[in-house]
Amino acid sequence: MAITRELLIGGKDVPAASGRTAEDVDPYTGEVYATVAAAGPEDVTRAVDAADAAFEQWAALAPFARRTIFLDAAGLLEARGDEVAELMAREAGGTRPWALFNVALAANILREAAAAITAPRGEVLSAQEEGVLGLAVREPLGVVAAFAPWNAPVILGTRAVAAPLAAGNTVVVKASEDAPIACALLIADVLREAGLPDGVLNVITNDREDAAEIAEALIADPRVRAVNFTGSTGVGRVIGTHAASHLKPAVLELGGKNAVLVLDDADVDYAVDAVTFGVFMNSGQICMSGDRILVHESLAEEFTRKFTAKVASLWAGDPGHPHTVVGPLVTASAARRVAALVEDAVAKGATVLTGGGEPDGAVHPATVLTGVPKDAELYYAEAFGPVCVVETFADDDSAVAVANDTDNGLTCGVITENATHGLAVARRIRTGIVHINDQSVADEPHAPFGGVKASGYGRFGGRWGVEAFSSTRWMTIATQQAHYPF
Repeated sequence: MAITRELLIGGKDVPAASGRTAEDVDPYTGEVYATVAAAGPEDVTRAVDAADAAFEQWAALAPFARRTIFLDAAGLLEARGDEVAELMAREAGGTRPWALFNVALAANILREAAAAITAPRGEVLSAQEEGVLGLAVREPLGVVAAFAPWNAPVILGTRAVAAPLAAGNTVVVKASEDAPIACALLIADVLREAGLPDGVLNVITNDREDAAEIAEALIADPRVRAVNFTGSTGVGRVIGTHAASHLKPAVLELGGKNAVLVLDDADVDYAVDAVTFGVFMNSGQICMSGDRILVHESLAEEFTRKFTAKVASLWAGDPGHPHTVVGPLVTASAARRVAALVEDAVAKGATVLTGGGEPDGAVHPATVLTGVPKDAELYYAEAFGPVCVVETFADDDSAVAVANDTDNGLTCGVITENATHGLAVARRIRTGIVHINDQSVADEPHAPFGGVKASGYGRFGGRWGVEAFSSTRWMTIATQQAHYPF
């Protein structure tokens, strides 16, 4: 029997005003896993009503009381590991290791948010007038609109709300249609259990066909003062445009076309293991996944041979199987999109080293290509699936040029045993994140996370996340009476 979930508004589980619902489908079996309320614009208004009503009291709550809620929520989330593994497999095709990683990192995001609540929130300024104390104080904005994605649902759903709440804001989160429970309702359940007051976090779920209308209504509400979105560059442009038209700040973490560079001083066996993880973790459905593997020509033959063999051995299929590495993509149509990218590349001259072919439902085989020409769609398009391209380079200059030949700029890996060499190369890569002697996928809750160029703007993580969802207010205190010219 399918799970049924309602909207969360003002601390209560309520149906959509229209009574409509939407189906949440298991990508591996094609069966309906859950039915969720399908909100309309009137439900968005109800949710913002609740968030706005709760704001003043939440912002005024003692910091140590707020911190306790976050710390308790972290422990409660960790205790739900088995539940999350089942949920992520059924909603988004995630494997158990990936689900447990989501739980662990999300719990630490909550702990980092707890620490931010009691961290210093301002500075003492010099003042030109005698006897005046100047202050720069960070204060919450009000209601924040958050958009939670499906691909790392517990991590990114938690990230969407943690820093805004820690800064003293209230939140309305619009859940992804592909994993509405894991990316939003689950997180709200945990925070409610930890004692989060009613109305502080509200969850909207919707039918896919209503997504644009719901997003626009949420951003347009004058009580919403900031926006955050994690997802594709295409949708991010729309969200950013709506936010800008209403003069609202936004944090956008968007797509990547990430490269991993294997320099001539790399350990080949380590590079093979690192790249395999960076490309195929969560079937390549991570914004940081390595799409392009650039290998120095002196190592190319050995690396390609070992890497291709390792990829060919990866277990694909049922996300519930303990050996599965490459589970299903989020939908069968997503798998077909990836297959079309491979087919187009091959038609234009690329070579498949392993994988390729037609997907089995939502399962696309782990695939490695080489010789992908610039006129192939895959050259510039984000694969967002279990596919990568291996190319060789002759020197650092050519590697950097290829790595930077993209509109995106999220993350990069530079694999080398020589840290000074790696740092010199890394500083030339135009991305928001770079990892030396590692692959492109990494996330730590206290680090500034985000991209440049078409990968978005603003930063999640640590103090940067709190700053993104608060405003700096200049305040002065005159300790003596001033003298005026008239």
